Amino acid sequence: MNPMSDITTTTVLDKEQLRDLVADVLDLDIAEVTDEAHFTEDLDVDSLMALEITVRLEKEYGVKLAEAELASITSLHGTYELLDRKLRETR
Repeated sequence: MNPMSDITTTTVLDKEQLRDLVADVLDLDIAEVTDEAHFTEDLDVDSLMALEITVRLEKEYGVKLAEAELASITSLHGTYELLDRKLRETR
């Protein structure tokens, strides 16, 4: 067993890396992606951009997001909470 795998698993989700990923997908300055900024209302995210965020999250974090869970992806905070829960379930 690799002892590093436990360390990696516990540090997988970093909010600033997540903020950077979302800002990159949306082509926004990282400062615009605040914890509470609503993706559609504040950041003008359309359905195509929302799909791109979902795809990047699944690829980056190795999770599969169910359609019902996508409703949580409305802000950075909600996205972080969802991913944190998903990653804890896989441990």
